[in-house]
Amino acid sequence: MNGIDVRLAPAAVAVWLITWLGLNVAPATSFVLAGFCGVGALIAWLTRTPLGYALALVAGAAAAAALAIGWRVAARDASPLMDLARHHGSARLTVVVAGDPHPIASAIPGQREVAVPVTLRSATAAGRRWRLSGSGLVLAPLDSWGALLPSQRLVADGRLLPPRGGDLTVAVLSARSPPLDVSAPSRLQRLAGGLRAGLRRAVAGLPDGPRGLLPGLVDGDTSGLSPALTADFQTTGLTHLTAVSGANCSIVAGAVLFLLRWLRAGPRTSAVCAGMALIGFVILARPSPSVLRAAVMGALALVALATGRPRAAVPGLAATVLALMFVSPALAADPGFAMSALATAALLLVAPAWARRLRSWHVPAGLAEALAIATAAHVASAPLVAAISGQVSLVSIPANVLTEPAVAPATVLGVLVAMVAPISLGAATGIAWIAGWPARWIVAVAQHGAAMPDAVLRWPQGMGGALLLAAVIGATVWLLWWRPTRRVAGAGMVGAALVVVPVQLVAPGWPPPGWRFVACDVGQGDGLVLNAGGGNVVVVDAGLQSPSIDDCLRTLHARRVRLLLASHLDADHVDGAPGVFDGRRVDAVATGPVRSPPTGWATLSAAAAGHGLTVQQWVAGQRWRFGDVRLEVLAPTRASHGTTSDSNNSSLIVRATVGGQRILLTGDAAPEEQHALVRSGVDLRADVLKVPHHGSEYFDQGFLAATGARLAVISVGAHNDYGQPAPTLLAALRGLGMRVKRTDEEGSIATCSVRRVQSVSSHRARASPTS
Repeated sequence: MNGIDVRLAPAAVAVWLITWLGLNVAPATSFVLAGFCGVGALIAWLTRTPLGYALALVAGAAAAAALAIGWRVAARDASPLMDLARHHGSARLTVVVAGDPHPIASAIPGQREVAVPVTLRSATAAGRRWRLSGSGLVLAPLDSWGALLPSQRLVADGRLLPPRGGDLTVAVLSARSPPLDVSAPSRLQRLAGGLRAGLRRAVAGLPDGPRGLLPGLVDGDTSGLSPALTADFQTTGLTHLTAVSGANCSIVAGAVLFLLRWLRAGPRTSAVCAGMALIGFVILARPSPSVLRAAVMGALALVALATGRPRAAVPGLAATVLALMFVSPALAADPGFAMSALATAALLLVAPAWARRLRSWHVPAGLAEALAIATAAHVASAPLVAAISGQVSLVSIPANVLTEPAVAPATVLGVLVAMVAPISLGAATGIAWIAGWPARWIVAVAQHGAAMPDAVLRWPQGMGGALLLAAVIGATVWLLWWRPTRRVAGAGMVGAALVVVPVQLVAPGWPPPGWRFVACDVGQGDGLVLNAGGGNVVVVDAGLQSPSIDDCLRTLHARRVRLLLASHLDADHVDGAPGVFDGRRVDAVATGPVRSPPTGWATLSAAAAGHGLTVQQWVAGQRWRFGDVRLEVLAPTRASHGTTSDSNNSSLIVRATVGGQRILLTGDAAPEEQHALVRSGVDLRADVLKVPHHGSEYFDQGFLAATGARLAVISVGAHNDYGQPAPTLLAALRGLGMRVKRTDEEGSIATCSVRRVQSVSSHRARASPTS
């Protein structure tokens, strides 16, 4: 490795693995393992050989790690809160906020929650009081807990829940009431909060993407990123940009070093100023354990970059890992720490050699380094990402190469915005406008990369998937190192391009030309889109999750929603409504005659009110038209009461006419509503039938026959718990001569004309909810 000192690396790896294992086993197992390792270290030392000394170092470090983690886990399990948590007892805890509250999925419909990491100080329960130490977690409403800052001391009441295990969390408190006796944050945290607030005020005038991305680049706050853009970053392997990592620290300190070298400052002055910049960045991003870890990693990378001595940086990395495992053993199970350490090791050990090899293949110098850095980081972290997410990004390397030139300017300018904002908001706003341009480029790369066909490859999750991908990557790198293999691979890539590119040019992509109606693949729910022309659409129902409908609208290039129409207010039709508003204008919102269930009405009305709209309530006879779309509400005439399902029986049944094609949209209309509509004699004829209630086994045969449709589209989630679509329904549809298309089997389905119906699977794979 060109003289790189890796002697400490095996000990670091051993301590890391032992610590991770100790978090997941009983303390007694760790103590036994410590004994075996200690005996092994003694035996290796007595051999008095260089190999023996090396093995003794590894075994001795492992023994110390096993003892340390065993003692900490034993202390966690001995806490009086553990027994209370097992019985879900109530308690009052005195805690100190240890990190930023971050949003989580709530078990209560319509309520937003946060998870707040805390340090325990005392607990009162069942008439007793204990002094405590250790880590805890509070799950609480966003409204009353979301603005807390680290270092604040407070009292929390709630119900104790057992921790999930695998870390040192003593207990989880589910709090439904606001915190009590909240103290003021420390001066350092107030300073950090002021800088972060100034950054957000300065970027408020930027478009949605850059406005949410810049805080993520600067201080790791991704709360402003839309769910769809967050998913795009995950698909393209750019998520690391929005987490405070060693790269962020290196960029900030490196920018200071560059400026000082240009000013011809001396080495000591440069080192002191770069160190002060690093400290300032830690204050801005908040000095949490993860940020401090990132600062250490960044400092190591900076040392290697500034001195050109990776020999010193690799032992430093190993020593840092060793120290952090003893100081904060929970990092052993932290994916962020693992990816940061692996990426740093790859940049120090692999990237320089790959860059030299690329230059020897006549790749230009700047491009060679960019490719080597992006590839090394991706190769090092891909197995871990695959183990967690069950997918491998096929566009990650080009996406990282394309965004690399923009990351440093956006980050440095973003930090400058935060520093200037308390002095002059106007000047900070001007700098933010400049910073917005590289941020726009990063957003554009993420969005276009995620929209590429087959951007993500599904992969087995867990340790098996990680080992399999590591083996595939290793074999690929080994094969490509040999010239004959490279030539064969290059010829294969050229041949594939000669075949694939013409096919992509000739074959219709997504959306297909002349599309009229799309049933989006939103899982177990409805998300339907009508083409009003010129980037204008009508959306009927929004599915269960915002990212799914927003992703579909993006692929359809929908810029403006002329109408968002909810057939009824069940969660699988309206909970995704915020995604319809994400990055596009919505002109009107409407639903049926009932406001039940209340959570659905609250979700839809809140989404509308956030954009200055009120929800209209439609009944039979309502007509609406824009561009190529005409809507006619056929039912209901009034809200249903006392039926098997009042909500479903009050679903709007709408006939849409788009460019001459008639589409009958039926929501979750139950058999009572279907039968009543047939008896009323209303004209139900249509070319396309959106089958009611995701293909439920409860349907009216006469209703299906009265439509006379040639195509039946079923919007349904794969492997759902309801047995939908029902075999009896499918048989009835086919018996009526209808062609059946299902989103669970074929993805998003598009119809293109009256006589020509085309089904196209979604070109982007996204996990969809099934229930």
